[in-house]
Amino acid sequence: MKRVLALFSLICVVSFTSIPSAHAGIPFFGNDDEQPTLAPMLEEVTPAVVNISVKGKREVRQRLPEALRFFFGPDSPREQVRERPFRGLGSGVIIDAEKGYVVTNNHVVDDATEILVTLKNGREFDAKVIGTDERSDVALLKIENGENLTAIELGKSSELRVGDFVVAIGNPFGLGQTVTSGIVSALGRAGLGIEELENFIQTDAAINSGNSGGALVTLDGKLIGINTAILGPNGGNIGIGFAIPSDMMNNLVQQLIEFGEVRRGVLGVRGNDLTHDVAQALNIPVNRGAFVSQVVPGSSADEAGIESGDVIISVDGQTIRSFSELGAMVGSIGSGNSLKLGVIRDGEEQSINVTLGAQDMSVTAESIHPALQGATLAATDGNGIEVEELEERSPAARIGLEEGDIIQGVNRKAVSSISELRAAIEDKSGVIALNIKRGDSSLFIVLRNAN
Repeated sequence: MKRVLALFSLICVVSFTSIPSAHAGIPFFGNDDEQPTLAPMLEEVTPAVVNISVKGKREVRQRLPEALRFFFGPDSPREQVRERPFRGLGSGVIIDAEKGYVVTNNHVVDDATEILVTLKNGREFDAKVIGTDERSDVALLKIENGENLTAIELGKSSELRVGDFVVAIGNPFGLGQTVTSGIVSALGRAGLGIEELENFIQTDAAINSGNSGGALVTLDGKLIGINTAILGPNGGNIGIGFAIPSDMMNNLVQQLIEFGEVRRGVLGVRGNDLTHDVAQALNIPVNRGAFVSQVVPGSSADEAGIESGDVIISVDGQTIRSFSELGAMVGSIGSGNSLKLGVIRDGEEQSINVTLGAQDMSVTAESIHPALQGATLAATDGNGIEVEELEERSPAARIGLEEGDIIQGVNRKAVSSISELRAAIEDKSGVIALNIKRGDSSLFIVLRNAN
């Protein structure tokens, strides 16, 4: 998984190959009469960090040669889709020993049909996926029939400071459990193009391919991040790694445990990062925060009294440095939760309480596929997506949709939320078949892309 930034590559650090090792980090100072060492803390923590190996199949698209297209005729498909087996390696962290819950990255287990978790002592267990969140790259697994497991203690990433010492633990290149150390280099990193929702901890602790899903811990052994990606040439470590903050991860995991999916809260504001020029022009006494340019009518922000021109500088006491950071923080909190926002208005700071609305409860279907124009879709209780409203003689009506239809799948793959439906349709090309439940009947309705 690579995304280019300048002359470097941003890499989600799941390993598929074997490559030489990287350097170590900075040691922790022990008692005065002992050698500096991290060993006592690591003896407590490392049993909670696991190796993850996966098997699965992924669709591979191959463009047909022109000669074959000529042979089969003008109506032949431009691409041939095949399933190919794959294997992958990553890391994970046990957060609940009794229930066997393991946190890792979504890209580690995406499309996996078999998941094997290996403990530090060599014991192996099968695991299943409880839920995933592609937008933030978090996945929750459950170890099957796990006994005598060790969980890690959760720390508060909101209390981190730049310069704090941290330790990264994972399974780089499939070598087995490996420990490196460094410091927190930056907080609130966003806009990198790694994930849709970004609020990363940046660290110089060595992170390499295979460390995805591993632990970033403080020197007292508390989990404060899930290692996710690195910035480096050709996939190598140059001391710029990124981890999902534990506070954000925990908010997402609690929803995955309760619902099997993330039910994001929505604030209902549009805006951008506060710049020095805007702060100076509007006489705003801060130079970092989320500048609100528009409030969505009827949204949670509107009802709470947020106004255009406000600058949001904190959420529940946690500093907001950018609009992206605000979006990531709100996006990890479930709908219905109440937040206290720190807001600058007319040069003065004030607190505003807001209850987050629900995301994806109702959307116009044209944003998902042009053939669905005229339909309004609403999330149900997990059994599919309901066609809530339908305009007469609209494209959606012409393909055969009716009000009350429940969309339960795409090309026979089940979908239970609007976000899953959107992702499933975006992942397909050519003919798309919706699995529809209409009363006691089941049927297919076909969508065709413009090309």
